Amino acid sequence: MRRRLGPKKAPRWQAVSFFAGCASIFIALISPLAALSDTLFSAHMAEHEILMLVGAPLFAYSRPLLPFLWGLPLSWRRAAGRAARPFHRAWRALTEPRSAWALHGGTVWLWHAPVLYDAAVAREWVHAGQHLCFLGSALLFWWALFCGRESGLHLGAAVLYVFTTAAHESLLGALLTFSTSDWFPIYAGRTLAWHLTALQDQQLGGLIMWIPADTLFTAAGLLLMAAWLREMAQRRPEPVPRAAAGARR
Repeated sequence: MRRRLGPKKAPRWQAVSFFAGCASIFIALISPLAALSDTLFSAHMAEHEILMLVGAPLFAYSRPLLPFLWGLPLSWRRAAGRAARPFHRAWRALTEPRSAWALHGGTVWLWHAPVLYDAAVAREWVHAGQHLCFLGSALLFWWALFCGRESGLHLGAAVLYVFTTAAHESLLGALLTFSTSDWFPIYAGRTLAWHLTALQDQQLGGLIMWIPADTLFTAAGLLLMAAWLREMAQRRPEPVPRAAAGARR
């Protein structure tokens, strides 16, 4: 069943994508996985990857802002439009593809600095800020890729942004996997109930960031590349039949 958005109907894929995104956020933040993240770095890493590589792209792909606005009374929609006007320039700057790419990449590397990561595990308010940064920067990144066509983003550039993001996050995952020392002292002693040393748990978390995450990035990049090739094929001029070419002469 399709729901009406003003004069138009919302495609079913938008609703499916939105509710799938909600389910992924539930798994990451409310399911038993969230409780495990205080004990296992690998569970914490899985939580973050679900937020950034499942929930964020599903939400961005569903483009929920317009349905939410149409669900408000007319007076509220007008008030929301007036309130959002001063932030329009900042929104355009944050969702510019290069800015969103750099912001998301910097966020991922910054929060894996041991002092910040340990603080997030030790203090709930820092942990909430970490999740907001990961989810927010990922939303901006995927929004720029999925909705950037409206501001002139070329599909070839979108492919480049995806694969370069996959490359630097794979590098971070590899560094965690092959490290011979614990990066995050706060997990020392917490992993013993799972018959893992802190280093083994860290290496498992690095593998989660490296292999499954890289697979999802690769799949997204290949989908964008396929769309790019289709677009190039559509733009290619059709060959002129020889008879028609002779008649023109």
